[in-house]
Amino acid sequence: MSDSNLNSIYPARHARLVAALQQAGLDALVLNAGPSLVYLTGLHFHLSERPVVAIFSFAAPLTIVLPEFEAGKAENLPYPVQVFTYPEDPALWSQVFQKAASAAQMGSGMVGAEPRQLRLLELRLLEAAMPEAQFVGAEESVAQLRSRKDEAEITAMRKAVTIAQQALQAILPSIQAGQTEREIAAELTLQVLRHGSDPEMPFSPIVAAGPNSANPHAVPGDRPLARGDLLIIDWGARAGGYVSDLTRTFAMGEPDAELARIASIVKEANMAARTLAAPGVMASEVDYAARSGIERAGYGKYFTHRTGHGIGLEGHEDPYIRSGNPLLLEPGMTFTIEPGIYIPGRGGVRVEDDAVITPSGCESLSDLPRELLILNGR
Repeated sequence: MSDSNLNSIYPARHARLVAALQQAGLDALVLNAGPSLVYLTGLHFHLSERPVVAIFSFAAPLTIVLPEFEAGKAENLPYPVQVFTYPEDPALWSQVFQKAASAAQMGSGMVGAEPRQLRLLELRLLEAAMPEAQFVGAEESVAQLRSRKDEAEITAMRKAVTIAQQALQAILPSIQAGQTEREIAAELTLQVLRHGSDPEMPFSPIVAAGPNSANPHAVPGDRPLARGDLLIIDWGARAGGYVSDLTRTFAMGEPDAELARIASIVKEANMAARTLAAPGVMASEVDYAARSGIERAGYGKYFTHRTGHGIGLEGHEDPYIRSGNPLLLEPGMTFTIEPGIYIPGRGGVRVEDDAVITPSGCESLSDLPRELLILNGR
């Protein structure tokens, strides 16, 4: 991203945040180290024993509390900021937080936070610094900002998809019976990094064969692949901070008739969801488009998870493509479409693509073949 874009992107996001907070009746937002802080400030911090907190309020510039040795990260930012640093002695942290709250003019009011991100460590320091404030969940306000991706974000996600796809294609010719799930996962991880992924990958690859493939979140183990196994590979990459998350299913030699049939059913369910998704369509309707075909085929009880989840700076974020979610899809929303059928003791199939809502419909960022690929490794 060019310097000129960097100079404008964060002030623009701050303005959108103010509007979202006002709409929600909130006076401020507090964030600790994590993806939303990166999104709104461009600042990267590890979630550690040392708290990092940003206070976004209407009455003052962005206020940040951080360790003394990390103060350099807040220099030369393209927006106004008040920085308060603390030393290593935890006994002195509380008074620094009090000074920051005073500078942010936040002694009271409704203060939003991310319930799944803000820890008790930061919350206790903030409560002591803002004794009259009421802390409430602001996940919907933050999701309003992050769920609609701009072109730069989508470009990064396209790159993450390309890296992931190239990495998988690099290892497919070498997969053969007798290899373990763990060995395949290790080689795939190496290839993802070699093909250009950011070092911090979105998640460890899931490689699950035979009966293990009936577990949607299986952990690769030491079971050797055998002829007749289904093989699920769920993997991703990260580029410019943004992730991809894909799944394809393979067969070690010709599968039996039922396993081949469920592979075809899942492929059609994936296509039905991608075809329906568009601006103004409810997330629940996309889930139903995938789920109904699987149910008609008699395998509804074996599709045990939602159809998809949002992706971006995180591997799981809004919007969630699940039954009962009335959210209307909008251009710029990015999410997975990943129907599956999992038959205990036998095996499972999942086909997962990364999709973006466009002004006229839905585009799949991933384009690897979705049919069951027969691997003839020996």
